[in-house]
Amino acid sequence: MEERIIPNYITTLADNEIFVFGSNLAGTHGGGAARLAYDKFGAIWGKGVGLQGKSYAIPTMQGGTETIRPYVDEFIRFAQSHPNMKFLVTAIGCGIAGFNPKDIAPLFRDAVEIKNIFMPKSFWSILKME
Repeated sequence: MEERIIPNYITTLADNEIFVFGSNLAGTHGGGAARLAYDKFGAIWGKGVGLQGKSYAIPTMQGGTETIRPYVDEFIRFAQSHPNMKFLVTAIGCGIAGFNPKDIAPLFRDAVEIKNIFMPKSFWSILKME
């Protein structure tokens, strides 16, 4: 398994990089990585899903992990169809939404072999143990 690890703090992006963050369905990007995406990377207030500027929103605030999975699956398909972009997945759901990496990382199992998806070290550690 090739680890593609994101930095702990992302403050700038290269031209082909996309900041992937946890959002809410209403797209009120008020805190955490969502606020950073809104302030710096083109997230659109009122849009809670998908590509927005140099960011990509995955909703994490609407229920349990079973409600997050379809959005992660949609993101993975999107990343596969855009191999020229490099997707930097933050620890979505592991802040304000209240999940931890052991809850969320398994949702990204299908992203392991996708070379343009980068994830936190905490996600990789869990995926390696599966």
